[in-house]
Amino acid sequence: MNNKHISIHNSVFKIGIVYSVDGREVKVRVDHNKNSSHLIYKGTLIKNVSVGGYVKILKGYMPIIGKVESEFLYENKQDDKQLLVAENSINRILVVKLIGFIENQKFCRGVNELPLIDNECHLLTNEEFNLIHTFAGFGKETIEVGHLANDLLVPVNLGIGKLFSSHIGIFGNTGSGKSYTLAKIYRQLFTHYSGNSAFKENAQFLFFDFNGEYSSHNSIISDSDKKVYKLNTRKDNGDKIPLADDDFLDINLLSIFSNATEKTQRPFIARSIDLYKKINKDENKFRNFLKKQIKDILIMSDKVKSELLLDYVAEILPPQYDKNGIDIGLKADFHYHNNSSCYFFYDSNNKFINLQDHPDQIETRSIYMHVDQFEFTESFIHNFICIMYMRMIYDVLANRAINEHIAPAIHKLRQSESDISRIFNSSKGMGDFWGDSNVVVVDLSDVNTDTKKRIPLLLTNKLYNEHKKAGKAQKYLNLIVDEAHNILSYQSTRESEEWKDYRLEVFEEIIKEGRKFGVFMTIASQRPSDISSTIISQLHNYFIHRLVNEKDIQQVNNTISYLDKVSVESLPILSTGVCVIAGQLAEMPLVVQIGKIEAGFRPENETIDIENIWQGKEAVN
Repeated sequence: MNNKHISIHNSVFKIGIVYSVDGREVKVRVDHNKNSSHLIYKGTLIKNVSVGGYVKILKGYMPIIGKVESEFLYENKQDDKQLLVAENSINRILVVKLIGFIENQKFCRGVNELPLIDNECHLLTNEEFNLIHTFAGFGKETIEVGHLANDLLVPVNLGIGKLFSSHIGIFGNTGSGKSYTLAKIYRQLFTHYSGNSAFKENAQFLFFDFNGEYSSHNSIISDSDKKVYKLNTRKDNGDKIPLADDDFLDINLLSIFSNATEKTQRPFIARSIDLYKKINKDENKFRNFLKKQIKDILIMSDKVKSELLLDYVAEILPPQYDKNGIDIGLKADFHYHNNSSCYFFYDSNNKFINLQDHPDQIETRSIYMHVDQFEFTESFIHNFICIMYMRMIYDVLANRAINEHIAPAIHKLRQSESDISRIFNSSKGMGDFWGDSNVVVVDLSDVNTDTKKRIPLLLTNKLYNEHKKAGKAQKYLNLIVDEAHNILSYQSTRESEEWKDYRLEVFEEIIKEGRKFGVFMTIASQRPSDISSTIISQLHNYFIHRLVNEKDIQQVNNTISYLDKVSVESLPILSTGVCVIAGQLAEMPLVVQIGKIEAGFRPENETIDIENIWQGKEAVN
């Protein structure tokens, strides 16, 4: 560009000069002839600067980039004897917040120099505007997520590396488009790598779907490319998640499932885990242990304690029926003699047999022989409860435990047995969790409230520990949680403090340390104020839709350093589908209209059309 062209260019694009510098805040006095909404350059209309726009301040050869946060008018007060035209006495002032600079044809966020008084302020050229809105390095792959909210001709392409090698937060009130944004970015990612075998081999994505939005037909990705677990705690016809015994044998998880107290019940569960590992589902070993316990019980003199222990044995063994199918119990062929303080029976000759004097006769009793009918099932939780009863018998016999202290933990676990058995499969032929796909959706819409919290915790804990053990050989894993306040809230009246603390510790560790092991999280929530501030502050990239609640806005503003004043103040009035993108992937906050997802791949999260329903009309897609 020759000097003549430079002069013409500068005369059009120059909008004013710097007259105040206060740290990152710079005030610019706009030239009087630059107060129109548009400028004309080479026959083309150019949008003039306004709040939310970008400007360039020239300090020598260094273009310093700023964002206009506000503007106001300032009137010059002159001597009364000097008359001024109103147009010349009123100045338009821009308040600009410095955000970065351009160096070697690259936009860099941060401030390395401050402008000087009288430095010229210019509009950005198209090239400079594109530099600022480039969110990937040279030659890096990108996905298009939409366009600038105020300019539909400017597409927004995000760098795949910067976006997905990070934790992502998507926030917005219900109906603001947050679930659609989540679906859009992953739809674009899966489409970009469609047919790429290396991507399928080395990247895994697990969706925790609380409302059934992503498990529907072809939602985000075609059914053939994803594996869906549609769980159900109300009926027996739901899918089951394959989970090995070792995944359940976690002292923290089992303590949570059983609401175990710290000082008495938790050590008991630890002893039960040790016994489970020792027996290792060896039925003969279990039967021999139980037979010895029955002998020890039937030679006791303490009726109260022995009856209690026999009840525990009855909880372990299957019912015993007569030839008519009636349950006759396990104590039909022996009794307790109060005067002699012993168990006894009458033999075929009607002779009184004291089992304390004749312990060998215990082997002839039906409860002893019925032990041979015991078999382990394919349900881990059922087998573990049997082990807990056996452990309880050991401890009571050895005066190591008091029934009243331990039994509530077993009863609580029994209450969860049905739910756990309906959603987990621990059989030998259980198959692989991922199957042939690298995308799994766990549909929790038909799962009760308590189990909804447990499943994500259990699976997350399992997968995260596997990645830690794998070290450098691990695959990429992204855990996607919509309606994340269900499991990441630090406020809950339905659970104990131990359960809440452990739940948050697991997810907070992933947020803080997961990147070292290739584990990342994407969380979406309509109530960021309910989510642990530790988790929100450790996210790297944000898509923030409309937020109206003051607590939510304050939480976002306090924990996200990437947001500027204009972006924060715009949150309550954002249109549906419009969001502020901020974080490490963008050099500055950006207001974006999220693009449409192809028909057939959209999540099932549309707001119902009540007018059509009430008028009996069919919904229009």
